Amino acid sequence: MDITLFSNLTLVPINIRKEKIHFIVEDINSGEFYEMPEICIEAIDLINNGHSLGDIEQRMKVKYPEEEVDLLDFAKQLLNLELIAIIDGKEIVSKQKENKKAHPGFLWISPKVGKFFFNKVALFFYVILFILNTFLLVSHPNLFPHYQDIFISNYMVLNIIAFLVLTFCSVIVHEFGHILAMRAQDLSTKLNVGHRLFLIVFESDISTVWKLPSKERNIIYTAGLCFDMVILFFALISQLIFVSGSGIFPRLMYVVVLNTVLRIVYQCCIYMKTDLYYVFESITGCYNLMENAQQMIRRRLPFIKTIETKDSVFEGEKKTVFTYSLFYFVGVVLTISLFAFFYIPQLLFAVKKIIPGFLEGSTSLPFWDATLFSLQILIGLALLLYSWRKKYLQR
Repeated sequence: MDITLFSNLTLVPINIRKEKIHFIVEDINSGEFYEMPEICIEAIDLINNGHSLGDIEQRMKVKYPEEEVDLLDFAKQLLNLELIAIIDGKEIVSKQKENKKAHPGFLWISPKVGKFFFNKVALFFYVILFILNTFLLVSHPNLFPHYQDIFISNYMVLNIIAFLVLTFCSVIVHEFGHILAMRAQDLSTKLNVGHRLFLIVFESDISTVWKLPSKERNIIYTAGLCFDMVILFFALISQLIFVSGSGIFPRLMYVVVLNTVLRIVYQCCIYMKTDLYYVFESITGCYNLMENAQQMIRRRLPFIKTIETKDSVFEGEKKTVFTYSLFYFVGVVLTISLFAFFYIPQLLFAVKKIIPGFLEGSTSLPFWDATLFSLQILIGLALLLYSWRKKYLQR
């Protein structure tokens, strides 16, 4: 269907909310959200008031003489986003969008329960825990995690099982922080399985968070870290209480501290879309930071080939994108450090432990320990490959 400057459009039901710099447009039917500058919002208002595209273009050129105004191009973008319902009296049939509201989750959790964990008093409590955890780690260096903390048994199979169980439990607690924060705002959510680098992770679908203003979004983004602070404080205090203990519980607490500290550091690697990445976006009011920063980095590094594309950075956002690019590199350095001081030493230590087991007979425990450990690693890699395949098939 052709769109001309004489065309009149009717848009699908939308909700528009002012952000720090631009506006967020919500497609009420599909639950999709889009960021648009003020000139686009004014054009949408005129469209809703029945003005033709040509009339709107003339008005916009007078009001914004320094802007490049092309209403036909804008209308085509709206059409691609499936935000147009009717063109010149003819209805547009949408075939691609799927209503996200058809998949509500965790509505059985009352908003009152969520508000119990996320109110002003609770948030102050989490901040106090952060300060206490930092103080404990600084004042008691022996509490700081070491890569060998994961090896609580002489058998690698038991080490992996203990690590996976504790990781699963702590990650579920982390994600329930996000879920409870969402329910505190009476929003639905669900749990998905994804990956970050080589790590398989649970991810809460909090896409409906865009219904909220920036300050309230930040609470949801940091909710998982709030629960991490509780876990870390409990584990650190347990180590201090059982400082002379030799049982299994103190060693399990070492694993919990290692796991939680690494997860918190990982959140600082905002070159991936971690919780703190979204906080950075929300505070600055600049969105699609990762994509824009990657584009900027490719342009400035001559050895990285790139396809020239139109600059999608809004005016006034370039300084923010540049600042994020610096944090991007800091995150890469943090990741390399995690590999250098934790992941690679752990792998080498484990391999050193299991190799002698393969040299013993099949009737020995070390042989089966080495075999089952290798099988666990292969299963983990298979799950990771499945996650990658699922992600890239959706593109």
